[in-house]
Amino acid sequence: MQNVQQLEELMTKPSKGLIEDIRKVEGDILIVGVGGKMGPTLAKKAKRAIDEAGIDKKVVGVSRFSSGNLKEELEEAGIETITADLMNEEQLAALPKLPNVIYMAGNKFGTAGNEHYTWAMNTYLPGRIAEHFSGSRIVAFSTGNVYPLVPVNKGGCDESHPVGPVGEYGQSSLGRERVLTYFSYRDQTPLTIFRLNYAIDMRYGVLLEIAKAVYHSTSIDLSMGHVNVIWQGDANEYAIRSLSIASSPPTLLNVTGPETLPVRWIAKQFSKRFGKEPVFKGQEQETALLNNAGKAHQLFGYPSVSIHEMLDWTANWVMNNGETINKPTHFQERKGQY
Repeated sequence: MQNVQQLEELMTKPSKGLIEDIRKVEGDILIVGVGGKMGPTLAKKAKRAIDEAGIDKKVVGVSRFSSGNLKEELEEAGIETITADLMNEEQLAALPKLPNVIYMAGNKFGTAGNEHYTWAMNTYLPGRIAEHFSGSRIVAFSTGNVYPLVPVNKGGCDESHPVGPVGEYGQSSLGRERVLTYFSYRDQTPLTIFRLNYAIDMRYGVLLEIAKAVYHSTSIDLSMGHVNVIWQGDANEYAIRSLSIASSPPTLLNVTGPETLPVRWIAKQFSKRFGKEPVFKGQEQETALLNNAGKAHQLFGYPSVSIHEMLDWTANWVMNNGETINKPTHFQERKGQY
């Protein structure tokens, strides 16, 4: 994998399972918040699955499209676009009420000092969305940050684990889930709450951050000593297929890879590939933010891309100075301050 075109070709290739499921989900698909890190490839993957299924179904992406050429890029891929500010009541009310909605909008980074905006985006807006799309089937992106930090030797939190978010981003994300759940009960809206962490794209993500630190001999903080990761293409696939399991009361779904990965081990894997010794600071703690996605793997199969493939691809990307997105994950954060 040498460039963004090859990366996106691989990331947006639909599986047979996705093609079969997209045949079963009736109606067009609206992706609300398509302009984020995952939205563009999710939209393209959905469109490719529809085309390969040979069915007549639209994919429509909603975003502010305030910078860059994403609007044109999506339209070239056959995806219809709508420019809208979701916090503008008139623009929200004008959105078409399509049968299937993948809701990706939210705010995480920049929460510290701007908490009111994060709460408005993550808790107030979902209620407005739920009211507007009360007749639709919804997959709502959430986060593993709704769970507490748990012992690293316990296998991570499954969907039955009590929530306990640390910090205002996690708290507001739980608020989003609670508000959406209220409307799911009230209006019998089929809903999947999609608790994701951490998606991996060669251009950003936990693996890229650790790889760059090893490659450039900068220090790696071990205080959050263990992580989960999943290939973004697999996460997007699970999201689209989660339309088929939406229900009222809502379906909860953790989404990540099958391994609990020590940050130290990841760094040493890159050390082997780069021939450079990692530099560590701090010490691993007994707890970390960890999810158990066994339910998702049972429903949709194990991720198609293994951790060693992701390590190889990330190492090659860094050594070849591949294009990156300056959106750090802050996976090291233990106090929930983003």
